[in-house]
Amino acid sequence: QLQLVESGGGLVQPGGSLTLSCTASGSSLSAYNVGWFRQGPGKEREAVSCIVSAGFQWKYEDSVKGRFTISRDNAKNTVYLQMNSLKLEDTGIYFCAVKEKYGCAGYVFEEEYGYWGQGTQVTVSY
Repeated sequence: QLQLVESGGGLVQPGGSLTLSCTASGSSLSAYNVGWFRQGPGKEREAVSCIVSAGFQWKYEDSVKGRFTISRDNAKNTVYLQMNSLKLEDTGIYFCAVKEKYGCAGYVFEEEYGYWGQGTQVTVSY
């Protein structure tokens, strides 16, 4: 059974950078489209980005465009989220999840995803 583990979270000052990793075990990640979500304090979980299985297409939520970059290394069974120019409002728990069908179409809908990781905490603070 596919299992996902997120890592790379931490505490960073505004304007700083972090790179999150989502590593799969139990199955090859290359067959899946992968999304990143986040849940800020007191907020609902929201989609941040998505990358298709082959890695040639991706989507971003408007607030992170130009600052976040999603990528994948299927040989390492890992998807990354490079986060630059971090803002206070980027604080939250970041989750990765896999989506079997239709690329990143509908990537904002949680019901599109079958497996989820446990999340990694990102805190942007002075």
